[in-house]
Amino acid sequence: MTDSPPRGRFITLEGGEGAGKSTQIGLLAEALRQRGRDVVVTREPGGAPGADILRGLLLSGDVAWSPQAETLLHFAARAEHVAKTIRPALARGAWVLCDRYYDSTMVYQGHALGGDVAQIAELARMIDLVPDLTLVLDVAVDTTAQRLASRGQAADRYERLGAPFFARVRDGFLTVAQQNSTRCVVIDANAPLSRVSASVFAATRDHFTELA
Repeated sequence: MTDSPPRGRFITLEGGEGAGKSTQIGLLAEALRQRGRDVVVTREPGGAPGADILRGLLLSGDVAWSPQAETLLHFAARAEHVAKTIRPALARGAWVLCDRYYDSTMVYQGHALGGDVAQIAELARMIDLVPDLTLVLDVAVDTTAQRLASRGQAADRYERLGAPFFARVRDGFLTVAQQNSTRCVVIDANAPLSRVSASVFAATRDHFTELA
């Protein structure tokens, strides 16, 4: 009889537009792989076939969803993502790094767009999968605007909402981090890329004793 693999680790990266989540998640994944970890990198909305279909509906801007409908669509995509991608990876012992998770729904649909935060919290409880660690990449609103302008690509519906929206998003993430201080670490993402990546790995190493 063989021992079952240890449960994997679930790390989420959160932050507003232009925070550098995609870059940092790639660097963290490489650092973990160099230490012998099986790493799965995924994102939300999306991360599973059905969830990717819903991602297109949510980000296109073609439909003016009501706040409740938008929240439910995010959680429908999330339920597929968790069932089809995240839980199977954790079960085999992989480290799952996810670009956005339910904290983003709480911040974007709740704090920034006026949705029902109590309803969002209840839906998060129904998903029943709490990250082991959440890294919140914090950027100033001016930094967000500069980084988005430098991308040279069409903006999605959230990127088109402008500075007041970005400020509400930033405040929302800092509130979520304060309310969940045992799993959330705020990273200064205004710093140069190498310094941010060093902070991201240091926070991860400090949280998981097996990386020390």
